[in-house]
Amino acid sequence: MNALAKPTPPKEEKRVETVHYKGAEKAAIVLLCLGEEAKKLWTLLDDEEIKELSQTMSALGVVPSGTVEQIVVEFVQKLSTSGSIMGSYEQTQRMLGAFLPKDKVESLMEEIRGPAGRNIWDKLANVNETVLASYLKNEYPQTVAVVLAKIVPEHAAKVLAELPEEFAAECMQRMLAMEPVQRDILEKIETTLRTEFMSNLARTSKRDSHELMADIFNNFDRQTEAKFLTALEGRNRDAADRIRALMFVFEDLGKLDSGGVQTLLRAVDKSDLALGLKGASDTLRQLFFSNMSERGAKLLREDMAGMGPVRLKDVEAAQTKMVAAAKDLAARGEIVLSEGKAEDELIY
Repeated sequence: MNALAKPTPPKEEKRVETVHYKGAEKAAIVLLCLGEEAKKLWTLLDDEEIKELSQTMSALGVVPSGTVEQIVVEFVQKLSTSGSIMGSYEQTQRMLGAFLPKDKVESLMEEIRGPAGRNIWDKLANVNETVLASYLKNEYPQTVAVVLAKIVPEHAAKVLAELPEEFAAECMQRMLAMEPVQRDILEKIETTLRTEFMSNLARTSKRDSHELMADIFNNFDRQTEAKFLTALEGRNRDAADRIRALMFVFEDLGKLDSGGVQTLLRAVDKSDLALGLKGASDTLRQLFFSNMSERGAKLLREDMAGMGPVRLKDVEAAQTKMVAAAKDLAARGEIVLSEGKAEDELIY
């Protein structure tokens, strides 16, 4: 062997890009790798840290094995045999259940799930009936019957109304003759709904651009709103008209029923209420006064009178806050905001 021969340089290892993973994500990957062996680590974390890591872990998705090896160098040998890891909702729940009380796990996972629902059937209850019917009309009637039997009756009725008449009748017939569904069949249907329908829905759901623009216009002051609507009308009158129809403005509070007004009164700051109503029409003022106690209405009138002259800018700001409060209440299902359609009108 030639002693003067140059040694062969070691192969340069290809580095995997991991810069896009933040601290919480890297910690979640490490804990996923450790599995139940991470029990002692979890017990050293406080509630906020556990919640943050749980949320991160459940949304992690697939992490390539090469990335895992770089983040968790000391576990290269172990990870090289198992390849990539999968961070999912179910995996997170199982891991937390190994060392946390059941009620604590449920509380954490419920917060991660958010308002979309506890399971696939709860999630379907939040899907627009037209969208759900459009998907189900391509399925077998027996499958549709199972789905309609599992969701809440009110939503099932709306979905049936959207299905083709003959197909809907066939589905109802299957529902009437339905026997208990075997667990494995039900699980297959749940998996299909979750992987094919809900995942596609999440990818394709896109907010209507006119709705988005209407929300932007709702946050303009009156002068800016009028200026831009006028400019838009000159370019695209149809778009301007659609945006105007979608906008929920202060005057639309006059469409609230008595229960809605009373709920809004409890949610709005009294100073904003007085300032906002000072610039309101007599009709709208009277609607709010009539839904207050006699003493409350008297005090509010006195507050408004005691303000003296106020700036239009301040009045509009207070009215914007009232509208925002109404939208928040509507989003939580505590009041109903009319969109001005015929079906939204109330019959007494």
